[in-house]
Amino acid sequence: MRLLVVEDEKKVAHFIKRGLEEEGYAVDLAGDGEEGLAMARDGVHDLLILDIGLPGMNGLQVLEELRKRKIATPVLLLTVRATIEDKVLGLDAGADDYLTKPFAFQELVARVRALLRRRTEGSPALLQFSDLTLDPARRAVFRRGEKIDLTAKEFSLLEYFLRNPGRVLTRTQIIEHVWNYDFDSGTNLVDVYVNYLRKKVDSDREPKLIHTVRGVGYVLKAD
Repeated sequence: MRLLVVEDEKKVAHFIKRGLEEEGYAVDLAGDGEEGLAMARDGVHDLLILDIGLPGMNGLQVLEELRKRKIATPVLLLTVRATIEDKVLGLDAGADDYLTKPFAFQELVARVRALLRRRTEGSPALLQFSDLTLDPARRAVFRRGEKIDLTAKEFSLLEYFLRNPGRVLTRTQIIEHVWNYDFDSGTNLVDVYVNYLRKKVDSDREPKLIHTVRGVGYVLKAD
């Protein structure tokens, strides 16, 4: 899952980013409303964490503009305001949830998970391809019933493959969805992690599922 955090307080933004990345999410940062709106318009994020008190274009204005453009990405508002009137205003503008500063990071993570679960309601609970199964809720992976232990980043990478079976994914696409916008696209980290994943998913098993498309990227297929 890929998240966008729009927060002008750098220490707060990097604290949230670091914590969410440790939870296995890819996280992009924007430091003001205009930048946040431009990044959110791409539609590649699964959730937007949006501070209301932004310089220039504030968070409510960003939210209203997104909803006008029919962008339905779930939005969790962050603010120091705690009145019922402010909360109603934010929810009426199109927010999905509201968290008052200061907050416990565990509560932020719980709210993020709840919003992401709500977004995927009606979708299959399990992601399956061939004899490979990934359970997003339990963060568990099985092949032919045998549990495979993955790191948080390996899990995110495999989930991206399983959500795009048969589609050739470029290294740039993988970086943007599993890491973030600012990641150095010249690094070989994608190849390293795909190799890690292959050793755990494909080693001593047939059919091989993760294939290289030379000069382009990788694809999940059964032949």
